[in-house]
Amino acid sequence: MDLVLASNNKGKLAELQALFAPLGLRLVAQGELGVPEAEEPYRTFVENALTKARNAARHTGLAAVADDAGLCVDAFGGLPGVDTAYYATQFGYAKGDDNNVRALLEQMRGVANRRAALVSTLVAVRSPEDPEPLIAVGRAVGRITEAPVGEGGFGFDPVMWIEAFGKTFAELPAEIKNANSHRGQAAREMLRLMRERWF
Repeated sequence: MDLVLASNNKGKLAELQALFAPLGLRLVAQGELGVPEAEEPYRTFVENALTKARNAARHTGLAAVADDAGLCVDAFGGLPGVDTAYYATQFGYAKGDDNNVRALLEQMRGVANRRAALVSTLVAVRSPEDPEPLIAVGRAVGRITEAPVGEGGFGFDPVMWIEAFGKTFAELPAEIKNANSHRGQAAREMLRLMRERWF
């Protein structure tokens, strides 16, 4: 069964494709199907994910899944949150993972409380008007390092130090990272919900 992923992020597609494989689902990036990006006007992950999923389902006629994820830094009152993808642009940098990391480390210089969480909210709908969307949330708590460490992953993985492993997400093998990341947690919960309610 094909499921539209309401994203064109290659890293997100690869991670979720591996995580959804046990259900025999094939994720197709919305761009491959000509789906335009949805507006994301809301201040919560769940509202934005639902909007993206409904948009993808509306344009394709297929069931859709959307992920809205971000970094929530304790010292910044939970920000950047839903603005994570554009974090660097607030500080004069171009949009992009490397610039987001650079901006974050600059803003955290001298900040003692480095606790943060990567949060992923997955929403799946069977149709654009699905009255019962499936919602799954994953949260990986860690600490922001002083400098990037590791070559793997994407986004904030090089600066997200996970105490249980004594490493950043970027230092972990993909299968270990996927099993423990915010997106991995949300995907496992989503698979459970799909098995229970859709299949």
